[in-house]
Amino acid sequence: MTRVKRTLGIDEAGRGPVLGPMVLAAVVLDTKAAARLSRRGLRDSKTFGAGDKGRQTRAELAAEVRELALFCTVEVVDVSEIDRRVTRGELNVLEREVARRMIARAPAVDRIVADGKRLFAQLRDEHDHLEALDRGESRHASVAAASVLAKHRRDCLFECIARRYHAQFGEVRGGGYGNAATREFLRAYAEEVGGLPPEARRSWPYPYLGDILGPDFDPFGDCDGEGRSQLSLAL
Repeated sequence: MTRVKRTLGIDEAGRGPVLGPMVLAAVVLDTKAAARLSRRGLRDSKTFGAGDKGRQTRAELAAEVRELALFCTVEVVDVSEIDRRVTRGELNVLEREVARRMIARAPAVDRIVADGKRLFAQLRDEHDHLEALDRGESRHASVAAASVLAKHRRDCLFECIARRYHAQFGEVRGGGYGNAATREFLRAYAEEVGGLPPEARRSWPYPYLGDILGPDFDPFGDCDGEGRSQLSLAL
């Protein structure tokens, strides 16, 4: 009897935003589960869009992934850890550390596919059955499943951030990415409260933050350890 092959997929959501955490996920699918999820519309989470319909689709698919997957795990990296690592030039190192932990927790698999060729290539020295490639979520169901879980968790976490500020600033749009909507919220916060909200990444490029706070701003000067601790608990 032929054994059904198992693939572990790894992907992240939220590496680039200025607001909110980064999320990594790992999912193990066998060939039968991969085929069933593909028939149900599983694909790269980004293709569903950032609107309400896209978030709902990801939520529904995330539930199906959890139902059919042999294993799945999600790790949230909060902004304080992102800032600490980015200022030391270690964001890629951080992602590899998280990936190692997830692989260690997973059951034995025939293949590991990690999204990010340059990012995860080093892990081949530890796992000879690992393939690091770009656009893995478009080529492998297990990576697409990890993409959906990671993006869905970040959707939920960003929704918590948006609710936190809705009464004072109205709808917080833009998903936390460095777009005009996020800039509008950050500028309103800076004008009314001063500085940046604790959910903002102080390690984001200075030209962007400097445009909001002025050229002489101290990116870490307005956020104490207590604020960071509270943020970690909130997320």
